[in-house]
Amino acid sequence: MTRQEFSALTAGTVLLDGATGSELLRRGMPRGTSTELWVDRHPEVIRQLQEEYVQAGSQILYAPTFQAQPAPLEKAGYSGSVEALNARLVGLSRQAAGRKALVAGDLSTLAGAMASWNPDCFPQLVEQYCRQIAGLLAGGADLLVGETLLYPQEGEAILTAAELEGGQIPVALTFTMQPDGSLFSGQAAGPVLQELEAAGAAAVGFNCVAAGMLLPGLVATLRRYVKGPLIAKPNAGNPAISPAGLAEYPMGPEEFAGWQAQAAQMGATWLGGCCGTGPEYIRRLRQHRE
Repeated sequence: MTRQEFSALTAGTVLLDGATGSELLRRGMPRGTSTELWVDRHPEVIRQLQEEYVQAGSQILYAPTFQAQPAPLEKAGYSGSVEALNARLVGLSRQAAGRKALVAGDLSTLAGAMASWNPDCFPQLVEQYCRQIAGLLAGGADLLVGETLLYPQEGEAILTAAELEGGQIPVALTFTMQPDGSLFSGQAAGPVLQELEAAGAAAVGFNCVAAGMLLPGLVATLRRYVKGPLIAKPNAGNPAISPAGLAEYPMGPEEFAGWQAQAAQMGATWLGGCCGTGPEYIRRLRQHRE
């Protein structure tokens, strides 16, 4: 799919999916395991979850490939083909999507595996993302999404790797950030998103930020810099840690959808959920949109 075709398909408001990791934990995935490897061994769980997202109204599913880059997989003890694993995982999402949703190959920060903020690491970042993207494209991904990014250089590396591997494949990029619109590197997010959009990103925005009273202001701040699609994929509030060590998110689907409706009024056009959200959250988002 070219960027032009993708732009035509995603004009206006687009509903994304909700959380993958927190939902899989709720559905039996052991805490502390590699999500990607667990899903590869339990494909029926992710298919069921993503089929529920499609039924709820998701127009783009994120494949369960968040940390399926070579370095994180090696740390998790995986010695198989990175490309083949990514292709299999995208294939699972393709089965769930059918003809009703697009599938995004999901990439994320490499900060846990290398100094991804360091300019000297740029060639390594590109190499890591190239191998993953090769597998995502082999599996049939319609677009690529870099999410929960921490540093601008990670977004630049994903765009570079996508150009090397996929040519015209659309790329969306979202960062986790502070509610005041600053990245965890200390940089203002607005100018960073503006630069990445100018460099070719099809959509930019944030994920893994708590939904709540600061959300509409964050969207309004970012909209001043972003011309095209602006992604808002927040968490279901700020979590508390349970006695079992699990994150528990306080915000229910209706309250979450209400904040996202305000985010849409401020200029967010791609709406979804991150940690603590599930299919019912997307269903409520759809109902508010209608």
